[in-house]
Amino acid sequence: MSGLCQEHSHELLYDPADQRTCLICGDRATGLHYGIISCEGCKGFFKRSICNKRVYRCSRDKNCEMSRKQRNRCQYCRLLKCLQMGMNRKAIREDGMPGGRNKSIGPVQITEEEIERIMSGQEFKEDAPEHTWGNNGDSDHSSPSNGASEGNQPSPASTLSSNRSVEMNGYTAAIRDQYINTSMSTHYQLLPHLFSYAAQSGLLAAQPRSLYPQSHPLVLQLVAAEDLAPLTTPMLIEDGYKVTQVELFALLCRLADELLYRQISWIKKLPFFCELSIEDYTCLLSSTWQELILLSCLTIYSAQVFGDLADVTAKYTPSDDELQGFSEDGMEVMERLIYLFRKFHQLKISNEEYACMKAINFLNQDIRGLSNISQLEQLNKRYWYVCQDYTEYKYPHQPKRFPEIMMCLPEIRCIAGKLVNVPLEQLPLLFKAVLHSCKSSLTSYRTGPSPCVTTSSGN
Repeated sequence: MSGLCQEHSHELLYDPADQRTCLICGDRATGLHYGIISCEGCKGFFKRSICNKRVYRCSRDKNCEMSRKQRNRCQYCRLLKCLQMGMNRKAIREDGMPGGRNKSIGPVQITEEEIERIMSGQEFKEDAPEHTWGNNGDSDHSSPSNGASEGNQPSPASTLSSNRSVEMNGYTAAIRDQYINTSMSTHYQLLPHLFSYAAQSGLLAAQPRSLYPQSHPLVLQLVAAEDLAPLTTPMLIEDGYKVTQVELFALLCRLADELLYRQISWIKKLPFFCELSIEDYTCLLSSTWQELILLSCLTIYSAQVFGDLADVTAKYTPSDDELQGFSEDGMEVMERLIYLFRKFHQLKISNEEYACMKAINFLNQDIRGLSNISQLEQLNKRYWYVCQDYTEYKYPHQPKRFPEIMMCLPEIRCIAGKLVNVPLEQLPLLFKAVLHSCKSSLTSYRTGPSPCVTTSSGN
């Protein structure tokens, strides 16, 4: 099987004749630049912005439309989207010459704080000129109306923490609202451009095409490696039974054990299993197991997690001390998880897309301690293209679906990284709050207009 993958790996690398689209502006892409698929224009813009330490301003709401025709109107939003999509600024050569310093494939993980430092110029503070926004000889001209605005607001991603509707002393009230069917406030507009295609995709003409011959068998191999059977961990509680914090924590641990075991079994069934060393697989799994579990809970096991497990957590009543002690890290993880659940519910990820997303996330060559980086890069690139090919073929009416899906991976990595900072004793309360809110969202979706834009499961 590995021979089959090696035989087709060269064919699956980027061909300039392929109609692949830039993840920044939607223009025709020319390849992988600084870690993501992009066009020559966005590649050059990103390089100039970083090399010249540019600081831009947006006179609107920092959510300007990015398209081939609109991309030059707001340099701030264009650079912001480059960073949010995962362009790797560290891959740019310091001497400004062509050719990157590494060949990172796929979006890099970057925190909201890092994005804000770059956008505000703090990262370039010692060297940056005083007035570096505007044209300054840049070939990507901004419109006259895109002048400097007062102050510099955080990026959309960073507003999650800064624009909360409650401060630390209001956490108890916010969490209590979760248990009395009060809907959460509308500050979950993290990365609001992720939702933009819902309104636009219906206006774009579909361009159906054939699936590349190499893509279909590789997608089938990935799906075959998955254990799609329902989880076996018992999650049924008698009516009237009051679940304790200790009991709920024990259930969560048992569930995590089963999910982790399934990831270990998954690795052994991967079509490229023989192409990497056991040491590299161990390193990859130890660094990504939380992300893999989270991704599976949001997709193939979502019915049980947001159904059966939510029913169990509903029978657990936290004490006032637990409510008062809920940490800021716990609140941020809760908000992000609820946002991500709504995003996945909107997208209706198919099994094929899930299998590709999981492989791409797992094949993370930026993890320390790996030995065969070049092979990881090649595998990551292979399944990145396969996922794009499949998604564009299966959903021709949703031209922005692939970048939407890929943008979920950095968010999953961010949540998994922040989960380790949540004290263990707060996990029962965290899961109760998240599952309650998500289940309430499902109820409101069913009683109101459906937000989903997918018309088929893709299976």
